[in-house]
Amino acid sequence: MSRPFIVAIDGPAGAGKSTTSRRLAARLGFAMVDTGAIYRTVALAARRRGVLYEDDAALGPLLAGLIIRFAPPPPGDPAAGQRVLLGEEDVSAAIRTPEMSLGASAVSARPVVRAALLDLQRRLAIAAGNRGAVLEGRDIGTVVFPDADAKFFLTASPEVRARRRHAELAARGDGTPFEQVLADQLKRDRDDSSREVAPLRPAPDAVVFDSSSLSLDEVVEALAAEVRARVARGGLAG
Repeated sequence: MSRPFIVAIDGPAGAGKSTTSRRLAARLGFAMVDTGAIYRTVALAARRRGVLYEDDAALGPLLAGLIIRFAPPPPGDPAAGQRVLLGEEDVSAAIRTPEMSLGASAVSARPVVRAALLDLQRRLAIAAGNRGAVLEGRDIGTVVFPDADAKFFLTASPEVRARRRHAELAARGDGTPFEQVLADQLKRDRDDSSREVAPLRPAPDAVVFDSSSLSLDEVVEALAAEVRARVARGGLAG
C-alpha cells in the first residue's frame, strides 16, 4: 500500500522548523504535521492536571484520554496557520510559551509519551492521502519516519536562534529577556541532545541546512527544490 511522500524536518529549538515547515507544505501542496505542537499540548495537559512531567505512572492514563488534532485556520484568517485542538479547545496560543517549550522537552524524553504518540504522528501523516506530508520535530527522520523520502536537519547558531525566539515572544507581548530566552534554549539543547530516548541528532542521510545567514524564503526555496527533485526521481531518498 502506497503512502504519501514524507518530508522530515528535524532540528533544535529556535531553528525555524515550524515556520519553514508550514511554508514548505503550502508551497508543495502537502499536509503539515507539527509534532512539536503535539508534545507541547501533552505538557499543557499535564500541567493543568497537576501531573509531573517525569511521572510515567500518571502520564500513561493522561495520554490515554487525550484527543489532540489539527484544524484549519480560523475563517477569514488563513495567515494564522493551522490550529491545535485539545479536545474541542483551541490551545494554539497556550502552548507557545517558554514554559511549554521546556515542558515539551521534558515530556518528550519519557518513553511512555513517545510510545503513545508515535502512532498518532504516523496516522496524521498517512491521512494526507496521496499528496504528501511535511513533519517537523526532533526525531522524525530517525524514529518516526526513518524511511522518509526527504530528510532535512535545520539548524542555526544558538545566538541567532535565541534572537528569533525572543522576537517571536516579543511580538506576542511576552517580555522575557533575551538572556533568559538564550539560557532556556541552551538548556533545552542539552536536554534534547543528551536524553536516552530518541536524542536530537541528524539522520545519517539527512541534508543539513544552517540557516544562520539565510532568509526564510531562501531556506524554503532550497528545501522545495530538493523535494521536487526527489519527487521527479520517483520519491527515492539519497
